Amino acid sequence: MEAPDIHHKEFAPPVELQDAVSCIWYSVRDFGAVQTGFEVLPDGYAEIIFHFGDSCDMFYNGRLHPLPSPFMMGLLNQPVHFYAKHKLVVIGVRCYPWTIFDLLGLPTGLTGVQLFEHPVAALQAALTKLVKAGKLEEAVALLMQYFSDTTATNGTDTTLIKAGAAMRAANGTLPVAQVAAAAHATVRTLERKFKQSSGFTVKDVSGLIRFEQVRNHLWRYPDVNIAGLAMEMGYTDQSHLSREFKRYSHTTPAAFAKRPPDSQRL
Repeated sequence: MEAPDIHHKEFAPPVELQDAVSCIWYSVRDFGAVQTGFEVLPDGYAEIIFHFGDSCDMFYNGRLHPLPSPFMMGLLNQPVHFYAKHKLVVIGVRCYPWTIFDLLGLPTGLTGVQLFEHPVAALQAALTKLVKAGKLEEAVALLMQYFSDTTATNGTDTTLIKAGAAMRAANGTLPVAQVAAAAHATVRTLERKFKQSSGFTVKDVSGLIRFEQVRNHLWRYPDVNIAGLAMEMGYTDQSHLSREFKRYSHTTPAAFAKRPPDSQRL
């Protein structure tokens, strides 16, 4: 299948959002007149997704289901398949999974692709006008301002922020005890707070962060030596990396490396 044309741009968040938001991004794809499928793989983030165009459908239970805008893409543990046609514009708020629920003021527990009710949905009309006018960067700025204002009332536990920063700095390779030490917390306290804030354990999220790094490395360097990559990323051996990679991607690292890196995100 020929990949659609893609224009993707990411914007660093302002200082007041940096503990909760990795970036706000937009992506523009022209799929043509035929409805086309694309795959989104797991990573170590949760995202709020706005989309603009003819349609954005998700395939599950044997059929296509239309997705409203916005929807939430929580942590994934397997690939998700979407379908679109003609021009699709997507704007995403890429959050850390241990902060997204505090940022939105929502209860923990939304994983995978989820519908959610929140005042941020009221921005859809204003964002649509900006997108139709081709003012994508203004649309991004509007979202940044909204969430900058939101953080004034919805804060995140500093223990989680420190733990999350340590996990990402180590590409998901730190043992739980070392993550707890970096956060100045006991393992028991950290696990409790992490489960409450993200719905996942520290080990769960570390595994996704490490998979994300391997996935990105294979996209950039498809001819990499898998055994050497396993050692670099802290896996026991090549077989360990392959098992974990197949768990999240449903394919082997070698087969994945042959794919074009065009379906990273919506």
